[in-house]
Formats: sequence, C-alpha cells, structure tokens
Amino acid sequence: MGYGDVPLLLLAVVATLFAAGIGCIDAALTRVSRVAVDGFVRAGRPRAASLATIVADPGRYLALLLLLRIVGEMVAAACVTVIAVHTYGAGFIAVGFGALVGTLFAYIFVGVVFRTLGRQHAPVVALATAGLTSWLGRMFGPLPRLLIAFGNAVTPGPGYRDGPFATEAELRDLVDLAEENDVIERGERDMIASVFELGDTLVREVMVPRPDMVYIESVKTVAQAISLALRSGFSRIPVTGETVDDVVGIAFLKDMVGREREGWDTRPVSDVMRPPALVPESKHADVLLREMQASRTHMAIVIDEYGGTAGLVTIEDILEEIVGEITDEYDAEIVPVEWINDDTARVTARLGVDDLRELFGTDELPGSDDVETVGGLLANALGRVPLPGATVTVGVVTLTAESAAGRRNQIGTVVVRRSPGQAEDSTAGGSASVSAGDTDGGDTPRGEVSRGDVSRGDAARAGNHRAGRERAGAGRAGKKRTDGTGSTGSDTADAAGGDNRGGQGSDVGATDPVTRRAASGART
Repeated sequence: MGYGDVPLLLLAVVATLFAAGIGCIDAALTRVSRVAVDGFVRAGRPRAASLATIVADPGRYLALLLLLRIVGEMVAAACVTVIAVHTYGAGFIAVGFGALVGTLFAYIFVGVVFRTLGRQHAPVVALATAGLTSWLGRMFGPLPRLLIAFGNAVTPGPGYRDGPFATEAELRDLVDLAEENDVIERGERDMIASVFELGDTLVREVMVPRPDMVYIESVKTVAQAISLALRSGFSRIPVTGETVDDVVGIAFLKDMVGREREGWDTRPVSDVMRPPALVPESKHADVLLREMQASRTHMAIVIDEYGGTAGLVTIEDILEEIVGEITDEYDAEIVPVEWINDDTARVTARLGVDDLRELFGTDELPGSDDVETVGGLLANALGRVPLPGATVTVGVVTLTAESAAGRRNQIGTVVVRRSPGQAEDSTAGGSASVSAGDTDGGDTPRGEVSRGDVSRGDAARAGNHRAGRERAGAGRAGKKRTDGTGSTGSDTADAAGGDNRGGQGSDVGATDPVTRRAASGART
C-alpha cells in the first residue's frame, strides 16, 4: 500500500462509520415505542415533533436508512478492494481480501456494535437523530419508494408497499423472544399472537350460525318479546319479517321494558325495534370491530353471498378471539372433547375438522375438505341427515352419531373411534355403514317418515353449520355465544299461554329458563 492509497483507506473508514451510524439509527427507530414519543412531545423535548412525524410513517424512513447503510458498506468494501489490488495485483487474492475485510468490518461495527447501541438506547438515539433523519428524508425524497416499487415489479407475487424490512414474522419472533427472556408472560404472548391472527380472521369464523339464532317475528307483541328475552336470557333479539332471511330489526330488552310500562305490551315488537347492522360474512373481524366501536353497535347480522342471513356476531364474539372465552354466572360449560379411552372420544358435532385431525393425529379424512365440522363430515360421508346410532368410517376413524339435540333433533355429540384396520378400506367419500338400530325394516331410517331422499349436499349442509372456532380441549365450549342465540329455529314466546311457537316446530308450555346460553351478551 502506497501513499496514494491513504485517501482510499480514509474513505473506507468514513464509509464504515457512516454505515454504522445509519444502522444505529435504524435499530433505534425499530425499537422506540410510540408511547415514549408521545411523552417526548408532551414534555416539549427538542426534535420531538420530527420524531413523531417519523414514527407516524416508519416505512418510508426505514427504507431510506437501509439504502444509505448499504451504500456506505459497498463504498467501504470497494475502497478496501482497490487497496488490495494495488498491493497484491489484480486477481482472486485481492478480491478475496477485499470481501473478507469488508465483511468483517460491516458485521462487527455495523451489524453488532452500533446496532446494539441503538437498541440499548433507542429513545435517546432516535430523539437525538430525528432532525438528521428528517433532513435525509427531505433530501432523497421519493427515491426509496421508487426503488421499492421497482423491486416489487420484478418480484413474483404481491409486494410490500414499504418494502420487506419489518414483517409480521419478525414481530412474532420478537414476542417469542420476550417470552423466553421472561419479559412477558405466556398469556400475554398468546394474546399478542391472537391480535395478529385477528387481522386474518373473517366474520364467518366467529359468528353464531343461523340455526342457533333466537329470533322473533315482527308481528309478535312486545309482551311476547319480553317473555322470550327473560326465558332465553338475551337482551338483544333479532326481529324477522316473513322469513329468517328477512331480518328487519333488533329488539332491545331495555327499550321493550320501557315501552311496556307505557302500555305498549300489546303492540307489535316492530314498533320498538331498532334498525339492524348488516355486514358481509367475508369482512375481516378486526375491521368490523373498529366499525362497531365507532358506531357503538354491539350486534350485527351477518349476510352471506346470496343475501340471506348467515348468522349474527357481537363485539364479545370478536373480543373472545383475543382474550379467550368470556363467561359469566349463567354459562353452562359444555366440554367439546371427552376422552372415553385412548382410542375413543366423545366430541360435539360442531367441533372443527381441523381439530379432529389434530386430536387423532391424522390427515386421512376423505371428504373433509368440503365441510368444516364433525357433524358435517358425518353427514357428508353418510349421504343423508344422520340419526342417533348412524355409523360411518372416514379414513382411520369411525364416527357414530350419539345424541340428538335441539328442537330440530340435530346431532349434538359424536363418538369418534380410531380404526386403523379400516384405514385402507376407506374410499374418497368414506365408507358408510348404518347400524341396525337406525332403520325400521325398510330403506328409510327411523324418524325420517315422508322426508324423501336427502341429497349428499343437503345432508352435508344440514350437519355443517359453521361453528366459529371451537378449539378442542381449550375450553371453547360449543355454547351459543351472542345476545340473540341459544336455541334453534324461531323461538317466539306467547306471554299469555307461555307457548313457544317456532317456524320449525313448537314447544308448548315451555316455561323453564333456557339453559343454553351465549358467552356474550347481557344477561337480565
């Protein structure tokens, strides 16, 4: 190395220090919290306003800092390579020396020393360099965004507006690391993970399905609606028109009680109902939560792609996806999974198929891609509406319909038995075998008189009521979870006679309180 290489050496040192300083600022900005920035602004600290602007749009400045850091590292590596060429001549030795020295200096000073300092003193470093960062953003303008746009254009698949510099996976890893270091508790980690998952959760995954809704016809009286509310324990009840697909309003118990005191007990419930909030089932749960908070709405009717009623959802349903089950003194616990022995379990018909796979450690469930619940899988493989005692083998498990529940006699629980010897004999649709007790001397199963033939698709839909997220063994108890849910069909009450007429059947003289109850919704 001669005297002519001294400027190159100085330039390499300056470029390395520049890249290290930029890396320190980058680490500080990714670490500083908005709470600390707000504290600086309230305290009137110098450059606090600039830092607040940076934190409000971090992607733009982080992309710029990454670009400048790479420039500094490349300039330093190039200078070292030129010095090596002057010393050893052009060849692989010079290239290897330049790459080795450049890598060591970039890793030690830029990647470790200065980034560690930035993380250790994130608020101080971010505040002290806020003016410089803001000035760099104004100087280079949209250059980083243009480079990111070009990179996204030549990259297959969807790109990232702010570049792939801070991903959700990195944040999840940071949360896991915080738990490992005992910075946060396991429950806090699970809650944070649930917040991430909420952005990918659709309303149809958390709603209470239509068959479980308790609703009342608009022609019923206020007194009948109050009787239904008291018996079911729900303070908000959907009001329907001609059919359940025609939800015309929501009846609030507080409104009805107030009007009853004014002598409105014989007037139709449609006179006191409020307009319903309608949302599509494909809406994301986090978006709906913000909308319901802004509009101060606690219940929304979920509409499917055909304009019919798919179910209903409340704020509490969405919050349960973050904090877990919310129960009160009236909630009756229903265990979704009960192990009878090592190879046999009793599960609710609404248990998810994915949970069933996890319980029995198998992916061999033919036909499970078309359904969502164990009840739907049973009906799909059986080819008709299942009755108690019906048995079907699907892959390596045997499903047996055990009990009927509700006024429509839907299957409530299913016994699942591991049958490894029958795994090879299962077909793509599952091999169904109906037990002898399920028929009555003919081809028509007992209890299906005059029902006619039920197609495979109708049977699957009958059993496949979308169940939200019943997590096996995690206490998501299969209970109805909204203000207006608790029994199947229309469950209108007659205050005078106490009869409970429904569009699917009747429950004459039913005066006992309804014990099946949602986890969400106000009790009276």
